[in-house]
Amino acid sequence: MRLVAIDLGDKRTGIAVADLVVRRAMPVKVVEVPVAERAGEALLDALAGEVAGLLGPRDDCTIVIGLPLNMDGTEGPRAKQVRAFGERLHARFRAGASGARTLVYQDERLTSAQADWDMARSGLTHAQKKARRDALAAAALLQDYLDNAARGP
Repeated sequence: MRLVAIDLGDKRTGIAVADLVVRRAMPVKVVEVPVAERAGEALLDALAGEVAGLLGPRDDCTIVIGLPLNMDGTEGPRAKQVRAFGERLHARFRAGASGARTLVYQDERLTSAQADWDMARSGLTHAQKKARRDALAAAALLQDYLDNAARGP
């Protein structure tokens, strides 16, 4: 079973992967397609292509989407937008795939901050950090999901 994390952004969307054997999230890529382009269809197309490259059509997969909660844990308007986009993405991933595709949402609070902390002393330029930040945030999101799943309910 593979896990794919998506950290949805207005301009850039990070992707990370893991499997249940290794249980270590790895950043994969940043897709630079604005979510508003063609009412989200351009980003759906790009993500479907990227995920198809990571999975076979028969692979079971859990798709973990970062849910932007408020610091008090409540959902605001942005979380509702992410849920709506997530449902569209899930429908796209299920179409044409014979493997199971499960969708879960994971609290993404502080994942971008974690990515920034991870790169703080890396020696990378601002532009290099910006290019990696969203994929690292997706990896932090996915690692949090894996760690919480290992602890159980």
